[in-house]
Amino acid sequence: MKRAPLYSASSPRAVAPAVIERPSTPSVATAAALPPPFRRAWLRMAIAALLGAALAVALLLRFGPPGARALTQDDIDRAVLHTLNTKSLPAPAAKAFEAVRGSVVKVIGLSDPAEAKAKDGKDGKNQKDAKRDKAGKDGRDAKRAQPKVERDGDKGDPEEREERGIGTGVVIMDNGTILTNLHVVFGARRIKVIFADGLEADADVIALRPEHDLAVLRARKIPDDLKAATMRSTHDLRPGDRVTAVGFPFGIGPSVSHGVVSGLKREFRSPEGQRILTNLIQFDAAANPGNSGGPLVTDDGEVVGIVTAIYNPTEERFFVGIGFAVPIENAAQAAGMPPF
Repeated sequence: MKRAPLYSASSPRAVAPAVIERPSTPSVATAAALPPPFRRAWLRMAIAALLGAALAVALLLRFGPPGARALTQDDIDRAVLHTLNTKSLPAPAAKAFEAVRGSVVKVIGLSDPAEAKAKDGKDGKNQKDAKRDKAGKDGRDAKRAQPKVERDGDKGDPEEREERGIGTGVVIMDNGTILTNLHVVFGARRIKVIFADGLEADADVIALRPEHDLAVLRARKIPDDLKAATMRSTHDLRPGDRVTAVGFPFGIGPSVSHGVVSGLKREFRSPEGQRILTNLIQFDAAANPGNSGGPLVTDDGEVVGIVTAIYNPTEERFFVGIGFAVPIENAAQAAGMPPF
């Protein structure tokens, strides 16, 4: 019987190094050259080798490499506990703020100082009434409540105007569409918004929803990388759910406060008694004048409401633990967006 060569052929000029085949498994050509009895034995050996390899792979996948043991629930619990003890996880409020910080804007309503003085002198209003007008809650109807926003080319130096109201807004469309409260921009001759990156721009009122104390603004210029906040339906919102309020209380901010949903479908009457807001979200995250118009955000960073009012049984205007927000469904409708 002729044997298979154990080395490759060489040319007359150069001798190639011998190439020795591994004797472990005969080739198919070798098996074909074997007599029938040896051929059947070769096939049995090949099948046995394949079955052994498959069994080895299955055992490796099932039990891991030799010497390794399967993970138990105790192993997983110990690993999780070790991570919690050695790693600082971000707070829910920090995650929520990070998700919306680029969409929160400062909203400033401006008016003519001369106009404000003339009005105060004519009406003889005291300081308390002046502050009330500044908040924009005097019970006027929707037609009279529309802000008088100046267009390009109006007379007067914008830098000489005084701040009439400061509040918050949230970008809901990346074209510069902003939601805020009506009372923030009420009576303003000019509206200015300041984006998260510091860009300042004039804004126009494009829609009003007085029954929900909402105004929709459109900025005349926007940052290149402006992102809109993500909005979420309130249909599965429950008392006790954690929420975060972001805004500019007393003009300071953006500031973050954290709390829970205290109740749903609440009703609030303005201090003047002329306006009743219904279907409100009650929350206990700290809010003060300047938070108005800002987003109420879930731990996932999704906006479920627009902060609109705080309740204080005294005549003072500071937070005592009860805040109200307009559900985002109403706010979206005010912007002409389809309901959730």
